[in-house]
Amino acid sequence: MTNPVLEGLAKARCSAVHLEMRDAYQPGDPEFIAWRQGKRLNPAAERSTWWRPFLDVVTETTARGVVMRRARIVSEPVTDYIKYEYDVTFPNAVAGERVRWLPRRRAADIPLPGTDLWMFDNSSVLFTYFSGVGEVVDREWRNEPAVVELVTSAFETVWERATPHEEYKPV
Repeated sequence: MTNPVLEGLAKARCSAVHLEMRDAYQPGDPEFIAWRQGKRLNPAAERSTWWRPFLDVVTETTARGVVMRRARIVSEPVTDYIKYEYDVTFPNAVAGERVRWLPRRRAADIPLPGTDLWMFDNSSVLFTYFSGVGEVVDREWRNEPAVVELVTSAFETVWERATPHEEYKPV
């Protein structure tokens, strides 16, 4: 089975944006479980100990000149999963991805798509559908102009309001 996100990143020519809106994902993820038990990524450690192969893909994608941006809309106080995401975001930034955080209360008046997504080159959108507990159920590619327009508008509004990762402090 191929990974549509990796396929989208491989084909991207100028931009890749990722909008995340859930407060928890895949509760059985071994990395999240290890984090809850005290495992932490060390910024000073050898980079090979950080997430692979995704960070290699991010590095290669941004090296080609593709601007990668990720925006996370989060409830506050944040969940343990969001604390985990916050703690493991620094390798993404090192690899060239820009990440921002927006408290949900500041997103209440933004027309948003109903689920998380990736958009590549402002032309194709990959929606990801989740179960109630955060397991990926399905993904769907969409490229209708109205869908792209909604996603572009929503993402840019979220990005404008959001706080850069380096400045955001989870509460």
